[in-house]
Amino acid sequence: MSAPRFRNGTFKRTLKRVPGGRKVEHYKKKKPSKHVCAKCGKVLDAVPRGRPYEIRKLSKNQRRPNRPYGGMYCTNCTKEIIKKEARSL
Repeated sequence: MSAPRFRNGTFKRTLKRVPGGRKVEHYKKKKPSKHVCAKCGKVLDAVPRGRPYEIRKLSKNQRRPNRPYGGMYCTNCTKEIIKKEARSL
């Protein structure tokens, strides 16, 4: 029987074959949900999804797009915001 902390939906279960020939259930944390645009809710494609320890290993330019509001807003919303800022000057 698995430990009580593994008996919920938080962990993803995978069967692994061990050298002795038995199949053992391994538990892995699920991936977090995809990042979405703060304005329209569209999924941000350029932002990787992963656990914090996986994201930490990536370089800064791999974590988010290298543009203003990168990783916060989608391209269309970014264009709108920049236009709005430029027109208000």
